[in-house]
This record gives sequence, structure tokens and C-alpha cells, in this order.
Amino acid sequence: MVSKPPVGDPVQDAPQVTPPQHAAAGLPAIGHTLRIAQEQMGLRRTAQTLLKVNQKGGFDCPGCAWPEEDRRHVAEFCENGAKAVAEEATLRRVTPEFFAAHPVADLATRSGYWLGQQGRITEPMLLPEGGDRYEPVTWERALAIVAEELRALDSPDEALFYTSGRTSNEAAFLLQLFAREFGTNNLPDCSNMCHESSGSALTETIGIGKGSVSLEDLHRADLIIVAGQNPGTNHPRMLSALEKAKAGGARIISVNPLPEAGLERFKNPQTPQGMLRGAALNDLFLQIRIGGDQALFRLLNKLILETAGAVDEEFVREHTHGYEEFVAAAGEADWDETLAATGLGRAEIERTLEMVLASERTVVCWAMGLTQHKHSVPTIREVVNFLLLRGNIGRPGAGVCPVRGHSNVQGDRTMGIFERPAPAFLDALDKEFGIVSPRHHGFDVVRSIQALRDGEAKVFFAMGGNFVGATPDTEVTEAAMRRARLTVHVSTKLNRSHAVTGTRALILPTLGRTDKDVQRSGKQFVTVEDSMSLVHASRGNLPPASPHLLSEPAIVARLARATLGTESATPWEEFEADYATIRDRIARVVPGFEDFNARLAADAGGFRLPHGPRDERRFPTRTGKANFTAAPVEYPRVPEGRLLLQTLRSHDQYNTTIYGLDDRYRGIKGGRRVVLVHPEDAAALGFADGSYTDLVSEWTDGSERRAPGFRVVHYPTSRGCAAAYYPETNVLVPLESTADVSNTPASKSVIVRLEESASA
Repeated sequence: MVSKPPVGDPVQDAPQVTPPQHAAAGLPAIGHTLRIAQEQMGLRRTAQTLLKVNQKGGFDCPGCAWPEEDRRHVAEFCENGAKAVAEEATLRRVTPEFFAAHPVADLATRSGYWLGQQGRITEPMLLPEGGDRYEPVTWERALAIVAEELRALDSPDEALFYTSGRTSNEAAFLLQLFAREFGTNNLPDCSNMCHESSGSALTETIGIGKGSVSLEDLHRADLIIVAGQNPGTNHPRMLSALEKAKAGGARIISVNPLPEAGLERFKNPQTPQGMLRGAALNDLFLQIRIGGDQALFRLLNKLILETAGAVDEEFVREHTHGYEEFVAAAGEADWDETLAATGLGRAEIERTLEMVLASERTVVCWAMGLTQHKHSVPTIREVVNFLLLRGNIGRPGAGVCPVRGHSNVQGDRTMGIFERPAPAFLDALDKEFGIVSPRHHGFDVVRSIQALRDGEAKVFFAMGGNFVGATPDTEVTEAAMRRARLTVHVSTKLNRSHAVTGTRALILPTLGRTDKDVQRSGKQFVTVEDSMSLVHASRGNLPPASPHLLSEPAIVARLARATLGTESATPWEEFEADYATIRDRIARVVPGFEDFNARLAADAGGFRLPHGPRDERRFPTRTGKANFTAAPVEYPRVPEGRLLLQTLRSHDQYNTTIYGLDDRYRGIKGGRRVVLVHPEDAAALGFADGSYTDLVSEWTDGSERRAPGFRVVHYPTSRGCAAAYYPETNVLVPLESTADVSNTPASKSVIVRLEESASA
């Protein structure tokens, strides 16, 4: 039975806390999945959707970017993927009557959970200048408003075009084409906030900012290191790959400040044995201090160099550059400093070295725990050094594996959503369309917020996502957004960004992954690229949530024509009518997509993009080889009486989408304003379990930011470290606190002090 959305926000003042769990998935995951699906979709619609998720001929999960094997399970989804599908395919609706009853000021008081639970938006909505609530507007008028504002700008660079990782290849390609024909490279995207550090480090060291492994490589590996990642919540289907690797003889080391249930034991719901007993995954858990990863890998590299016969000298000689400088830097690694930086014991690191030396094929996987620090780029470079030393790139069963979070975030970048595009890409784009793209760099996410704050940008257009909820320094970001003349969000559902607006605001409702997409030439499909560079089709199978929805490609095509007028020779109407024509152009602009449509037709499973380092040990770097690097070792120094906070997700959320108020694996129920602190640290600071604290972040300029009213939970974190959920803690992250090189917000290393809460 489909349930109605909540009328009021649930009270979160007193979350229940039980001990953390030590296994993931199993019967509880199945039960939770079915309950959420039934509440949102009902039984019949649940079957219609979940049996099509990630299937050949079906639709790609709107959740994470983890790939599928060629042979699919009947149920090729995880608990959190099912939640994402259920929320998109929900029967709940947000109509004009809803907006009439809820002024923007009211929406601004609601939680992200309440907003998301209301359902699918059914019509374009306009917040007029001076108005207090959204009003229905025709598509023609809505797009005309955007076009008028864009044409009125003093410079195209006063416009910002943001892209969420849910956006398809076809829509992303059109959006970047429109932005560049309009005259700007201001194309910030969600990758700026997550794996930009990975792309920066990998492009410099191996020549391509993507992972080098396939699922088959994971299955064949001798050793898999999972660093700064919680796959049990963030990429649950990865657990199946790790289970298969273990069955094949692989060993697994996890490196993380928190123990995570999914890496302790995985109860695979696809098999009876998995359901009953599960499989232990971790062979070694290194409970590292936040930000200590570079120091760990640097010392491991020194120890490898000191071990006779451990270095793959032929690979180093034939395929790498900068080895001597790297060896000199690694030789300076110090045991005492490493133990202080990591919080690990000498025996743990020596055991790690034994496992590394016993492995002929090693994969290193990582996620936000490595990418969101000031020193993230040199940390990931050090991981690459570690793999290069033993020839573990371009070898089956080995390589780099940055695990992308959103379903097409990698594909959007491949399609040209990037504020610093390669000249070769722009040359190909200009040649194909007869335009002159700007060559100066545009704004990334942080720089976009600064531009809005400083009056340098006036129109903000978002293709999906929840920009306000995802970005750092909440008060600064929201004040910046309110300075815009126009904010526009292409959305399926409500989120915080719809309540933080410019002088005028538009909500443009769009089709989701689960929706049928029929245009003038017939039924359409879109494509996505997964975390391992496999490109495949996605076909929705449900009637759209409303007859008033447009697809993302249609919205971009119509907006481009409204803005650029008849002077644009680009066939925008043709692109809207038949997405195959978009793919024909992609095939002529983006390397690796030759014969795009024909290859999709030939193989329902899609095709893998070329990857020089993986395929032939060809490294398209400035030196023509894989580059060793030799950056100084960095790690956070925390003043006495302070903790180092990382922001993270609960198990009931995906990025900024909040599905519920529980974090089952960590033992949290009925609330999100909790801070996880080691019992000894909490005792030293005078906070009992169950007490309430304000989190106060301290920045280098002396400024402070406050997040009030968090319940203290005594939890087995690494000493000196704490953890709390975002977006509630984004307010603590200074806008200027970013990673060197990549400019990614440093949300995993925030110095905080705990103060007794005024509401305690």
C-alpha cells in the first residue's frame, strides 16, 4: 500500500543508539528495501521497476556508478539503489496546489528528508520577483525568462551551468555545447566536490583521470586495498565483487578511521549461504587517523624500496619517469612521524608490507576519504607511486580504482562538463559545429560560489542535483545564491536548493531514469558511463509522472534555441527529436565513441572506452611515461582539546538525498544530528554518551562556524577523530578550505571543538 508523504517534519531530538553492527546486507536489507519500495510505489510498480534496474534493455540505477557483470542477476540492485529508484518512481506528487499551500519561507524551514518525501514535481514553477511562493508557468514562458536573463548579462561568464552526476551523456554533451556556443566555460559539476582530486592526480601521473581496472581485474587480484571508502553504504554492489575476489584467493586490507560493517562481513542476499553466514571480507583493518594516508603509503614505498627484488625494475625502467627523485623523497620517510600521522602500530604496517610483497596483482580502491583533504592530490599521487613500484598498472588484476559516487559523474566529464577543458576537445567541438569556444578557464564549484558572493555571476542554472545542500560553508553559499538575479533548477523532486533562491527562481521538472522518453521520432534512450569506463544504454519503462515533464535533452535544446536564436546553426530541434543524432555528433568529437550508435546496437551490454595505461601501458602524460612524484608528506595537525571531524553519509541517504533518519549499521535510529566520538576523547573533553554539544569549527583566519545541538555518541573512531553527517555539517567547512590543485572542499578534515549545547 502506497503511503502518503509526511505532513510535518519528524522530531529528531532524541535519536536511539545501539552498538554498531558487524555485517551488512542480508535479510534486514531485503526487508528494508521492500518496505521503502511499497511505501513509495506499491507492489505492482515495485516489480515493474526493480526487475528492470541495471538490466540490459532496462534503466541504469540513478544511484552509484558501480558497474555490472555481463551476466546479470535477476535482482541487479542493492538496498540503496532500490531506495533511489523508489523515490524516483514514487506515486507521490508535488503539484501547483502544494506550492500554493507552502510559501518559500515555509519550505526553507523543512528538512531535506521532508522535502524529498513529498514526491515528483509535476509542472514548471516560477517564483516571481517579490513573490512569496512558486506559481505555475508554461514551458515557453519559463525558458523565455532564462533566455532573457542570459542575453541581458554583460558577459557570458556571468552565467553558471552546474551539472549533477545523474545527467545523461546526451544531456551533458548538449549542455556544454550550449554553454560554449553562448560563450563560457563556467561548467562546475559535482565532480569538483568529490573525485576532482583523483582526476588531478591521475592525469598528472598516468595521463588519464579515470580508474584503470575492470570488474574482472578485481576478481583476479591477489590484494585489494580499500582506502577511505565505505562500500557497504555508498557502493553496496561492490561488496559482491569483493566477495568474489575473496573466493578467488584475494586478500583485502581496509584503511579507514571508522570500522564499517560492510567490510567486516557481507551477507549476500543473492545466495542462501550468503544470507545465513555471509563472508568475512577484511583480512586486515588499518584504523588510520583522518588524513594520514599519504604518510602510510610513503612509508610503505620506502620499505618496498629497501626490500631486495621487490621493485619491478623492468617496468620502472621502460615505463616511468622521475624515479630517482621519488626514491630520494621516499628515503626520508620516518617511522616515528608515520606512526604519529596514522595512529597505527608498527606491527600493523609491517603486516601490511608482508601482504603487499606477497601480492603479484594489487588494486587500490578509494573514495572521499582520500579526496577531500588539503593534501588529497599528493596522497593519491603517492598511491600511484605505490602501484608503479611493483608494476601494478597495465597488468591484469591490478591498477587504480577511484570509486565514483553518482551514476554518470564520470560520463559527464567525458562529455566535456569541465571548467578547464583540453584544447583538443575544444578544437574538435568547434570543427564539428562551426563555433568558436572560449579558451579561458571557467569557474569550478567553489569559485562559482565566490563569484555569486562577489557579484561576478548573476544567473545560476543547475542540471539536477542539490547544489545548496552539497556545497560547503552553508551560510556563505546560501547568501551567495540569494544574490543571483535568477536561479534555475532542472529537477525531479524537491530539495533545499529550491528554497534558497535568487531574485527570481524556476523549477523545471524533468523525466527521470525510470520514465519512458518519447520524442517526435519515437521512443528514446540515453547513455551513461560507469566507474570503470563502460558505456551503455538506459531505457525508462514507466509512464512519466506528469504530461508536463520534459526530458533533460529537450530542456537544453529548447533553452539553447530560445537563447541563441536563429543565428545558431546547431540543429537543436533535431537533437530533441532524436537522441541518436546527438550520439552521432559525440562520435565525431569525443575519442573512443566512434560508431557510437552502431556499437550500442551491436551489444546491449555496451562498450568499454579505451584507456592507454590499462590497455597497452601507454601513458599520455607530458613525459610520455607514468610519472613518479615526490611531494612532501602532509597530515593534519590538531591543536590540544580539538578533534578532527570528517563529514559522511548515513546508511539512509545517498549524497544529499535523505531516505530516512536511521543509520542501521552504525546503530543510530531516529535522528541525524549525532557526532561520533571515541569514548576516551569524549571523556577527556567532558562529554558523556548522550550529552549534547555544539560543533564549532576553527579556520586559519580565526573565524568560527557553529552547528548546534548534536548528540554525542561514544563510538570506536580512531583517536582524536570524530564523524558527523552531511549536509548538516557542511556549515562547518570554510569555503576557502580546499584541496591544493583540485580545489575540492576539504570536508574530511575539519578542526572542531565541542561546546556544551545551549539546548542541553
